[in-house]
Amino acid sequence: MTKKTNPRKDFTQIAFDVFQQATGEIEEPDEELTGKKADSQKGGLKGGKARAEKLTPEERPEIARKAAKARWDTKI
Repeated sequence: MTKKTNPRKDFTQIAFDVFQQATGEIEEPDEELTGKKADSQKGGLKGGKARAEKLTPEERPEIARKAAKARWDTKI
């Protein structure tokens, strides 16, 4: 997601910034995840693996059947 430009900048300053980014003279800084957003992403990245490890061999096919049924039994 792109950052919003500073509303206090003049139109010509914004145009110059866009030109520099397009020509590669300046690069946009990478946004690092901080705070609440970072915590939620970390949980999402490890959640599936943690859940899969806790499932028993009997539960896995049940969940797969339910997912396949939900995917293919769509009503149009």
